[in-house]
Amino acid sequence: MVMLAKRVLGTSRTAALGSVEAALGGLKAIWGSSQHYCSALFKEVTYRELKNLLRSKNIMLIDVRESWEILEHGKIPGSVNIPLDEVGEALQMNPRDFKEKYQEVKPSKSDSLVFSCFSGVRSKKAMDTAISLGFNSAQHYAGGWKEWVTYEMSEKK
Repeated sequence: MVMLAKRVLGTSRTAALGSVEAALGGLKAIWGSSQHYCSALFKEVTYRELKNLLRSKNIMLIDVRESWEILEHGKIPGSVNIPLDEVGEALQMNPRDFKEKYQEVKPSKSDSLVFSCFSGVRSKKAMDTAISLGFNSAQHYAGGWKEWVTYEMSEKK
């Protein structure tokens, strides 16, 4: 009897593990394809790309640093300050409230957004938030304010 129980459990455990492995294989295939899809649409923007995008006026540049950081260090010309902890709420506001709070027209889900911060960490989080809310063309400036200032100073020499 014990022998029979061991054989049955051993067989069902193997079958269960086989099912789990098959499911994980399927998830890996989906994950791999979604990573490829996402990386094609959502990316990091270089200093040069950001300069060109700002010249074209086809983006909204959102600086996600705290207000005091912008007052203390400055900001990229043309950027709108929406601190990181407000990004999700701001992107879901009605257009009138957004305009009142940020003095800018609220972006639509098809508008190009670029997020920036000091060094690229918070801007990546903001980009992820925008993507999760359905914004189709969200990017982030990985170099952030730190890189912007360095390049701007070297270009003026």
